[in-house]
Amino acid sequence: MIKQVKLNDDIIFGDQEKPFVLLAGPCAIEEEDRVLRIAEGIKKITDKLGIPYVFKASFDKANRSSIESYRGPGLEEGLRILERVKKEFELPVISDIHLPEQAAVAAEVLDIMQIPAFLSRQTDMLTAAGKTGSIINVKKGQFLAPWDIDQVVEKIESTGNQRILLTERGVSFGYNNLVVDMRSLPRMRKTGYPIVFDSTHAVQLPGGAGDSSDGEKEYVPYLMRAALAVGIDSLFMEVHDNPAVAKSDGANMIPLAKLEEILKQGLAIDNAVKDCDEINY
Repeated sequence: MIKQVKLNDDIIFGDQEKPFVLLAGPCAIEEEDRVLRIAEGIKKITDKLGIPYVFKASFDKANRSSIESYRGPGLEEGLRILERVKKEFELPVISDIHLPEQAAVAAEVLDIMQIPAFLSRQTDMLTAAGKTGSIINVKKGQFLAPWDIDQVVEKIESTGNQRILLTERGVSFGYNNLVVDMRSLPRMRKTGYPIVFDSTHAVQLPGGAGDSSDGEKEYVPYLMRAALAVGIDSLFMEVHDNPAVAKSDGANMIPLAKLEEILKQGLAIDNAVKDCDEINY
């Protein structure tokens, strides 16, 4: 039985009577007007399709490949922009922290606090986030087996926080490549917590462009459909109005103009799967 993690009356992760929850937005916070434009565009689509939606964008990309890479506006300015998104579009927001001391400050604005994949075993990060009482979304590290997530969950639960989401984003497959083992989704679900599938980072080629990551975004719809067919509670997608000029992860981001078509396919599969009884051996 999956625990339901409630953000508000409209957004409940693990509610089998509702569509999957979408976590979507640009990889990093870029120009303020662009962030607002993307948030508004995605909201129009999700309102039309009836999909619960949380806006995502990172205020700091502390794990970029190169020292020269764009990181974002930083904690203070980034939270200000995210708060503006919340107020102007009445949207909840999610962003990632990179240091334990950021947790309490970020919790004042964020509705969901995200732990980056590279930091998903860091005890101080997990417990600092857990102590805020916020919903915590943990990106499973590219180096972790699905069953390794059990100890990650225990670290957050040690703070008394059971508002946990777990994200599959692929596992390292040789050099500069990731692969998604769809068996990881039901295995991670054995924790009892809602499962998120990150369909855009799953096609990332880490470090594949030398001083930055590359990606194969043409495979995003295929992996999204596969994950929804297996059964998930939420879909994570990075979306940009013009991925070619994005300052981070443009190679695996979904163009805003394609989002509605992709989500319609996802809804059809999600509805079909939720009409099926689970088969247990």
